[in-house]
Amino acid sequence: MRPINAQTTQNIPLQPDYWTPAQGSSVNFENFDGKETIIVNGTAFAKGFEFSNGVMEMEVYANQKRSFAGVVFRKSEGNFEEVYMRMHKSRQVDAVQYTPTYNNESNWQLYPEFQANVTFKTEGWNLFRIEVEDLAATLFINGEEVMRIDRLRSGNLTGEIGLFALFGNRFANLKITKTGEAVVKEPYPILTPEKGIIGEWDITEAQPYIEGEIRFEDFENAKTTTVYTEQSGILPISRYLSKPTSGNFERNQEAYTVAFATIAVDNAQTRLFSFDFSDKIIVYLNGEAIFYGNNAFRSKNNQFQGHLGLTANKIPLKLKKGFNTLHCVVIDRANGWGLTGKLE
Repeated sequence: MRPINAQTTQNIPLQPDYWTPAQGSSVNFENFDGKETIIVNGTAFAKGFEFSNGVMEMEVYANQKRSFAGVVFRKSEGNFEEVYMRMHKSRQVDAVQYTPTYNNESNWQLYPEFQANVTFKTEGWNLFRIEVEDLAATLFINGEEVMRIDRLRSGNLTGEIGLFALFGNRFANLKITKTGEAVVKEPYPILTPEKGIIGEWDITEAQPYIEGEIRFEDFENAKTTTVYTEQSGILPISRYLSKPTSGNFERNQEAYTVAFATIAVDNAQTRLFSFDFSDKIIVYLNGEAIFYGNNAFRSKNNQFQGHLGLTANKIPLKLKKGFNTLHCVVIDRANGWGLTGKLE
């Protein structure tokens, strides 16, 4: 753990003049346990504070009810990084999580690798510390390293900072240590997916989704934008598209986009298509619907997370000689709008 240089450390006052709650969020301030504290439900941003590289520390009061508590940083427009404790998940594999937020939409379902098993204190204060350097971050809870984020996904190198909580949590002693501006060495590394993974899709604009009203002829010739997956093959759709309604978790209206891919073969053949999606999908091959699926959070049971895995679904594609078009109607409400696919 790096030592903090006291000369560059700032305590952000937990007082009304220093904080702006996001729309739909609430904050309260009070002295508690001998400390100046802020109680957040939603997201609150520190006025006039920018952050790039450095350390963020704070105390979070122990809370065993279902709730979330953490930080957002490098916020610019609707994109930022978010790391938080799930207070009710102590000693479980997803006690802490990292997610990038794109266009005000959380994407934790797309990144199950950025979760960790942590034991929180059940009384008193939990110490939360995150060290950020360029595109990497390391999280410490109560002095122990619990998660390493190899590549921050938002694309921002600097931006606003804030506190995030769901269902209300109390914070104290928020300290920021700045260690300079983030740098990404050029040329940027080209991270290409492995052979067979579809790394490039053409996607339509986001539209409200109404069950039973999707017709192939409505999107067959729609205007599209070419987008690229991450190295894993995950396409984080919210990075490229803004939903008609966003930022309200399960209260969002469902939205959809159509992702196109062209498959060229020299002879008629059958290829296996491995794929996964969030939340729902309708797959068309050459204009014929061949698969319907629902992978939404809690769609199968209360414990179902809806994480994506490339081999979760497999269907045979009967390809004709020449060019074939795969259309994936990807429907989402919240928690991560994503698609991944591979031709075996």
